[in-house]
Amino acid sequence: MESPDEPEAILRGQAHIWRQMFAFADSMALKCAVELRIPDIIHSYGGGPVTLAQIASRIPAPSPGTTYLARIMRLLVRNNIFSAQRCQPDGGHESQETLYGITPSSRWLLQGPGSELSLAPLVLMENHPWLMSPWHCFSDCIKTGGVAFEMAHGCKIWDFASANPEFNRLFNDGMAGTSKILVRAIVEGYKAGFKSIGSLVDVGGGIGVTLATIIKSFPHIQGINFDLPHVIATAPAHDGITHVGGDMFETIPHAEAVFMKGIMHDWGNEDCVKILRNCRKAIPEKNGKVIIVDVVLKPEGNGMFDEIGTVLDLVMMAHCSGGKERDELEWKNIVEKGGFPRYNIIKTSSLLFIIEAYPL
Repeated sequence: MESPDEPEAILRGQAHIWRQMFAFADSMALKCAVELRIPDIIHSYGGGPVTLAQIASRIPAPSPGTTYLARIMRLLVRNNIFSAQRCQPDGGHESQETLYGITPSSRWLLQGPGSELSLAPLVLMENHPWLMSPWHCFSDCIKTGGVAFEMAHGCKIWDFASANPEFNRLFNDGMAGTSKILVRAIVEGYKAGFKSIGSLVDVGGGIGVTLATIIKSFPHIQGINFDLPHVIATAPAHDGITHVGGDMFETIPHAEAVFMKGIMHDWGNEDCVKILRNCRKAIPEKNGKVIIVDVVLKPEGNGMFDEIGTVLDLVMMAHCSGGKERDELEWKNIVEKGGFPRYNIIKTSSLLFIIEAYPL
């Protein structure tokens, strides 16, 4: 016999599928707002409230389509990217007008002066057709075991970046902007850990921005920024940092501690074990440690960033060859096989965790 609640549940199920089917509309509307710099426009008026006409007047176009803009803003307001309030225009009897304002969410999309911490570059990067096209290859990945990015573009993401300067710039801008946000949370959440370190090698440290931020807060640390030679060749000088070129799969410079932010999730388990074994050779056995900064998946968790972790796992599936996010058990297996029988997980005020791994 049919339950009286069943028709309602079935209808809600249909509505849920409609919502999931068009979930891309949220990210496309967000991308549109960033491209037009709507958060910055509203911020230039003091953060609001501002009219649609005021926003349109500062979009660099001869005659922006305000009816289109209104429809984009309506969805973004519903998604709490912007706030909206209704008011009576001056004069009295005309229909009400919508006034828009900045929210805590849209503050993370500001790109103007003083907006050092911004997710806007990452929004543009992740929603670009170059990085969206691999998502259309997921079913083929499952059928064949292939790599989504290679199916979409015919090469690995790093080779694509090397051959395409515009993509390389887009990718680097997205990563640099995100790194500034995440490193601040890492420095704040790991003060005691950094204070006890005399020397630190940042494996896969790029041009040294992350390590420079750490050493700025902990100037007693002797820093080594380690990456591939062609990356190090473009790295600027930083106080307290020596740049070293090389391959982490071959050898890693010696230091009291090894730091790796967002490196391990780019690689499969076997490669991660190889990297960790080289890390173990690079640090003192008695007081050395490896500091892994990455996502620790909590699929059933209800924390602020837990859902993002499961989404990022699919981002790695779309963009990398073997890359993945891992739960605590998966991290435990990797660090133990890599020669680290003891570990500790520290939560930060971001989507990343700090995993301390010890050789003894």
